[in-house]
Amino acid sequence: MMTDFVAAHWLDITTTILGLAYILLEYRASAWMWAVGFVMQALGIVLYYQKGLYADCGMEFYYLSMTVYGYWRWVAPQRTNSDVHKSSQINDGAPIRHFPRHLLLPWLAATGAVWALIYWLLVTFTNSNVPLADSFTTALSIVGIWALAHKYLEQWFIWIIVDIVTSVLYFYKDIPFKASLYALYVVIAVFGYFKWRSLVQPSSHPSS
Repeated sequence: MMTDFVAAHWLDITTTILGLAYILLEYRASAWMWAVGFVMQALGIVLYYQKGLYADCGMEFYYLSMTVYGYWRWVAPQRTNSDVHKSSQINDGAPIRHFPRHLLLPWLAATGAVWALIYWLLVTFTNSNVPLADSFTTALSIVGIWALAHKYLEQWFIWIIVDIVTSVLYFYKDIPFKASLYALYVVIAVFGYFKWRSLVQPSSHPSS
C-alpha cells in the first residue's frame, strides 16, 4: 500500500526534498542553504538513528552547529576585506576562494585521524555493520562542511567523493530516496564546481 510505504519512509522523503533544496541553494551560493540545512539535519538525527547509522546520526549534531557557524561566516559584514564581491551572484558576505595550500597536509592528517577515531568508536561501541564506509563519509563530511563554511571552491571535490560513497551506502541500508538524492548530488556538485569557479576572484588569496 502506498500509504504504508509513505508512512515507513516519510523521514527519508522529507529530508530528501530538503536536501535537494539545500544543494540547489549551495549551487547558487545562497546563504538560505544554511536555514534549510538546519531543519534537514534535525530530522536526519531521527532518521539515521532509526537506521543504525550512528556515525551519521552523531554527525547531524555537528552539522546543526555548523549551519549556524556557516550562516554567520557567509553573511557577516566583511568590511576589512577589500576583495569582497558585491554582485548579486555572491552577495552573502565573504567571497568564494581557493583552498589555502598550506592547509592541505593538516587537512589530510585531520581527516585521517577523525576517520580512524570514528571507525574505532563504531566498532567498539555500536552494532554497525558498515563501520568503514560510515566512518569515512562522516570524517570527510566533518572537514567538508568546514570548507563550505569558509566558501572554498575545492569543497565541491570533497562532496563528490562523499556523495558517491553515501549513495551506495544508503541503497544498502534501505534509504532509497536519500540514496537517489546523493546520486543526484554528484551531478549537481560537478556543475556546482564550475559555477563557483566562474565566481572566484583572481585577486582573492586566502590566508586561513
